[in-house]
Formats: sequence, structure tokens, C-alpha cells
Amino acid sequence: MGQTPFGSQKVITESISEAHLKTYFVGFDKNSAGQRYYRLKELIDLLQDVIPEFAFAHHGTISALNAINMIREAAKSIYRIKEFEKTRQIYENGKFIDDDEKTGKDKSLERGEFGELILHLLLRDFHKTIPLLSKIYFKDAYGSTVHGFDAVHVEPIAKTLWLGESKLYINPEKGLKALIQDIKTHFVRDYLRDEFNIISKKVKLYENSSFPEREYWLDLMHRNTKMIDLLNSVSIPLLCTYSSENFTKYDDEKCAGFIKDYQKEIRKLKRYFDENNDHLLKSDLNIILLLFPVRSKNELVKGMHEKLYHLQTI
Repeated sequence: MGQTPFGSQKVITESISEAHLKTYFVGFDKNSAGQRYYRLKELIDLLQDVIPEFAFAHHGTISALNAINMIREAAKSIYRIKEFEKTRQIYENGKFIDDDEKTGKDKSLERGEFGELILHLLLRDFHKTIPLLSKIYFKDAYGSTVHGFDAVHVEPIAKTLWLGESKLYINPEKGLKALIQDIKTHFVRDYLRDEFNIISKKVKLYENSSFPEREYWLDLMHRNTKMIDLLNSVSIPLLCTYSSENFTKYDDEKCAGFIKDYQKEIRKLKRYFDENNDHLLKSDLNIILLLFPVRSKNELVKGMHEKLYHLQTI
């Protein structure tokens, strides 16, 4: 793969890479006593490195001299978003967020669980994208309306706009069902026009940005662009990060049992998604399903909040 922005391949394995299905996982290692362990800490440390760019995109310059300040300010900016602070308090009190709570009255709980951060990392390191803008930055700096997509990235070489959605669930089928509902809501003409209007206005706020081919992306999102041309230039990564028993049942990702069960689980979920995706325009949408099973979704989110909250004081 070569050098990537965050070096994810040292921690995350891309197991399946097909046109419309990409899968990832974090494996195991041995400690100094020779005992095998799941590499949760390494994953959390990797996600920590992504936080400044996730929060600020290219709206601030990150260097060795200001890295600590950027991490601290990024952590603070994230917790100024009410969804993250509310979710942190739930996990701090020893409680967890059940999948069903995300489909109830307080759907904002989902946004405080770092699904967008994981999606940002996977797009950057495995799909060679660049973030067009950061919703965290604009919400924090301007207090203004934020676009609805979980990720708005571009792939300069392929001239592709990536509009992503993410879910972090215990039950993967519930996560996939929620993703299907997202594309049914978001990929309709009026919603897309409204979203592109919001995104374009925010991109124009940094007139002096050196972002590559900025005017090309603004022109693509112009209100008079034909919808069919627009959809031909858009990729839709749908990420479902979920709890998988394979990472408690096994302690070696290279053993035959793990490989067989992992593949079986993935193919079953892909069939579930395909059979339930009833979007009227699905044949016109370049949907890429990203599946990222972890040992425990709640364990990952709790660890991220503990790490990120303390970063504010470094």
C-alpha cells in the first residue's frame, strides 16, 4: 500500500477488497508474558492520532511544534459538541448505549460514539481521499448549520466526491438497517441539493485555501449540475463498525477457524444488506459497504472517551 497519512496498515488489516465491499479488522499480538491479547489499545492510539485532522481538516496547520496543542484543542472542540459530551457522561457512569436507544427519541447519541472518526481514518488511509471540510470545525468555529453526511471527502485523481455514512452498533444487522435508512433519506434530489448548498457555502468561507482543485468541486456541486452527472461522480462509503464474537472466540486472526468464521459472517451481512437495500436509485448509486467488526463496540467507545477526555488537559 505504501505510505499512508496515519499508517493504519500497522494496526488495521484490510481483509476483503472488492468493488462494493471492503472489510477490516484489528487482530491480536503477544505481551511480554507471551499471552495473546486483542489490540484494542493500538486501535485507540491510532484513532487518537486522527483526531486533529478529523476536527480541523485542512483549516489548521499541524506540525511537530504544535502537535500537542492541536490534539488538546481538537479534543476540546469535540466535547463542545453536545452529543459527544452527553455520550461521554453515559459511559463515564458505567452505562452503555443500546442499539435500540439510537432509533428512539434521542438519535443524537449515535453521533457521540466516534463512528465518523473511524470512517475518516479508513477513507484517508485505504481510499486515498482528502477531507473537503470538517463539520466539527464549522460547528465549533461558527456555530452554524452543519452538513448531514458523516464524511465529505474527495479523491483528486479519480475526480470523485465521497459522501459517507457511519454506524457503530452492537448488532451489525441493526447497523446495516440504519445505513439503508440513511441513504433512502439522504440520496434524494431535494436533500442532496440542500446539502450541497450548505457544503459549498462553507468551502467558500476559506477563500485562501490551497485545497487542490477547489473550484472543480464547487462547480460539481453547483445547483444546475445534472443529477445523473452528479451521481456518476459520487462514491458512497457506508461503514458499519460492530461487535463480533469472533474476537472473543479466537485469539489468532491467522488460524483457519477465525478466517472461516470471519468470512462466513461478512458474506452473511453483505447478503442482508443487498436484500434489504430497496433504494429506488440503488442501481445509480456507487455504494461501497465497509464492514469493521471489533471485539466490543462498547469497549471501544468507552476507551475512546477515556482517552480523548484526558487529552484536553495535556
